[in-house]
Amino acid sequence: MKPDVSIVIVSYNTRDLTVACIDSIIKETKKFSYEIIVLDNNSTDGSAEAIKEKFENVTLFDRNENLGFAGGNNEAARHATSKRLLILNPDTIILNGAIDNLLQYADKNPDARLWGGRAIFEDGSTNASCWMDMTLWSTVCRAFGLTWMFPKSKLFNPESIHIWGDLRNERAVDIVVGCFLMLDRDLWVKLDGFNPLFYMYGDEVDLCIRARKLGAAPRITPDAEIIHYGGGSEPSSEDKLVKVFKGRITVMNEHWSWIAAKTGSLIMISAVALRALASKFMKPPERKGAGQDGATHIWSKVLRRREEWASGWSR
Repeated sequence: MKPDVSIVIVSYNTRDLTVACIDSIIKETKKFSYEIIVLDNNSTDGSAEAIKEKFENVTLFDRNENLGFAGGNNEAARHATSKRLLILNPDTIILNGAIDNLLQYADKNPDARLWGGRAIFEDGSTNASCWMDMTLWSTVCRAFGLTWMFPKSKLFNPESIHIWGDLRNERAVDIVVGCFLMLDRDLWVKLDGFNPLFYMYGDEVDLCIRARKLGAAPRITPDAEIIHYGGGSEPSSEDKLVKVFKGRITVMNEHWSWIAAKTGSLIMISAVALRALASKFMKPPERKGAGQDGATHIWSKVLRRREEWASGWSR
């Protein structure tokens, strides 16, 4: 008999987090049947060995190369057998029957075809679990700091529904974050999964945009709550910023007009240049081991790497 949901996890040097994530799935998922499929992206921290040793019922694929988030999920999902697919980050913890609750919500709202829950940080504060669409205006707001100056403003922070929106109630959204994203497997097949162009970041934005074009209407429910630590496999803030920018620009390239995409890229380059200039006049934060590599100097490094990210991910 096929399980109710196939849970797909892609891990990369997140051994302890991945083990804790799987433990939480087993502990908190009681009402529905499931299968867990883990693809390890050539970790060097013993992730695959730890999973293999502790969880005999987990289907594990131990790769000898890093396929990235999109490629890893696409490969793992080919082995799914259920009618629904749950994309789950390894740096998450399932709380209070979240997967059971998400499946119940999906059964009550089948026309959505794509569903998500509510993500929180370990301290209980709100983490990103959904977004509204990127636009040229939202790019200007994020690039020049309006988003951070007015975080609860729909005008100046138009993407961040998890901050200004009411997540105490279920609702329609544009984008469900890929850390906890469930969709009908037949929709996944029609979409051919994540666009492999997105090595990391922006992949779920692209997926949700394409899903909506096929009639999906993504929804989230606060009754499906998880902890999402974030950044479990990305130790360098500089590297993460470069990849985030590449992801955002790739979304522009894929879904905006040519002139809008080029304008968006120029806006982001200009904003990084301004921050890099400002950082030269700022005292680095006093933290152990920061020295001249403190957070205020990251922008200069990201600017020097602009040729790496200004055109997005390459085909």
